[in-house]
Amino acid sequence: MPSNDARILAQAAVPTAAVGAVAAVISGVVAGGKGAIGAVVATFVVILFMGIGLYVLQRTAKSLPHLFQAMGLMLYAAQILLLFVFMAAFKNTTLFNPKAFALTLVVGTLAWIAAQTRAHMKAKILYVEPDSTTGEKPEKSEHSA
Repeated sequence: MPSNDARILAQAAVPTAAVGAVAAVISGVVAGGKGAIGAVVATFVVILFMGIGLYVLQRTAKSLPHLFQAMGLMLYAAQILLLFVFMAAFKNTTLFNPKAFALTLVVGTLAWIAAQTRAHMKAKILYVEPDSTTGEKPEKSEHSA
């Protein structure tokens, strides 16, 4: 993963983990140990799903740049759908508090999206790759003035 991609991943994952830690503390106070476990699991799921999505999107941008925008829209829709499926699958679990899990999942997803948006806006990414890698200037032709 190139340095810009790794930097964006870290700038999105760290705030999401911090939000998850706060949610785990609040859930632990409100719903006990099962609430804290639910918040931790939800934070892990958000970071995993969104991190994989970012990786897939970056790979698509490198190999199929003409599909980048469509892939981004499809990927975010699929991620949100998968998160809802994950919430529905664990709504009646006794392993952790499902309400703490669901709320942390939503808040963590929103934190990831906000942090990733901020990271992309602050990144200095070239839109066009430079032609020359040697640093030489192209020679002027007879017709250019």
